[in-house]
Amino acid sequence: MTSFERGGTERQMTELVRRLDPGRWEVHLACFEAHGPWFEAAAEHAATVAEFPVKSFARLDVLRHLSNFARWCRRRRIAVVQATEIYSNIFALPGAAAAGVPARIGSRRGLNSDRTRGQVALQRLAYGCATTIVANSRASAHQLQLERIPQRKISVIPNGLDFAPYAPRAPLAPLRKVTVVANLRKLKGHDVLVDASVEILRHFPDARFDFVGEGPERDALAARAAALGVANAFTFAGRSDDVPARLAATDIFVLPSRTESFPNAVLEAMAAGLPIVASGVGGILELIDNGRTGWLSAPGEAAPLARHVMHLMANPAEAGRMGAAARADVLARFSFDRMVSAFETLYLTELASRGVASAGRSQLAVS
Repeated sequence: MTSFERGGTERQMTELVRRLDPGRWEVHLACFEAHGPWFEAAAEHAATVAEFPVKSFARLDVLRHLSNFARWCRRRRIAVVQATEIYSNIFALPGAAAAGVPARIGSRRGLNSDRTRGQVALQRLAYGCATTIVANSRASAHQLQLERIPQRKISVIPNGLDFAPYAPRAPLAPLRKVTVVANLRKLKGHDVLVDASVEILRHFPDARFDFVGEGPERDALAARAAALGVANAFTFAGRSDDVPARLAATDIFVLPSRTESFPNAVLEAMAAGLPIVASGVGGILELIDNGRTGWLSAPGEAAPLARHVMHLMANPAEAGRMGAAARADVLARFSFDRMVSAFETLYLTELASRGVASAGRSQLAVS
């Protein structure tokens, strides 16, 4: 792993480390930085932790770190290396190949919309060292195909969620509080909701909008809301350590992203039983059944977003049915148990296909 900071990928991979069957797998953690809010949770389930302090792929010392990583894999007789995102793909997959690791699992957890050409090119080269690449959505898998990754090397394992913190609920009238949980970045489309709020407030003047998350667009969004005369309706809550509580206190969840791979925030909103309005892009199309578990809106367009939000506000009974259907869907399809089982099956299949004996102790490195 690159680090253990708060983030969707870090959370998903930490839960994978925590939940893998210890009777079958001995897990070793490799990372660039052995610290962050998720570090202790992951490290306590690992046999060892190794730090390879790569600061830049443009520095010559990356070759030394790669050599050390390959030696580390050989010394521990690692059977599977699981890279978790773009930077660990670039580092760990070539290193594992140099070490002769039998199963080398790359990851694709985004659509590369915010990556440079150089980053995309390096990752594409690294994928050549993978035996399999796991996409967390069909949208991400399609992007891999567009980058000329052979279909035979691609597997799809969607994200999982721990449902315990999310109590079932039914929205009660009036529905006026709208929440977005997402980093404040341009691709997340918060500005589209700011624009849509003008029309929403014209019909529902007591509507309120919470932005939960931090990011570089905060000042620009606040200025936009002020220029449109809607600043009093918006709250910038910053990062939250208790998203379930935030969702329990809201009425409608919105995610107006311009692009998405497989947003954990939508999974969480579904688990909370909320009616959802989200952009019809990427992996969101795999989560929301339009008109049944949420409403899909055209990305970047304020008018349809406003119409969907106002429709829910005007029809609380329908909103309640939609939220209940969303919760039932996510419980049936996206548990952590399902995700971990899929990864374990993949690891065993990869090892078996390469003639690695399944008897005895298998060792897994998460990088």
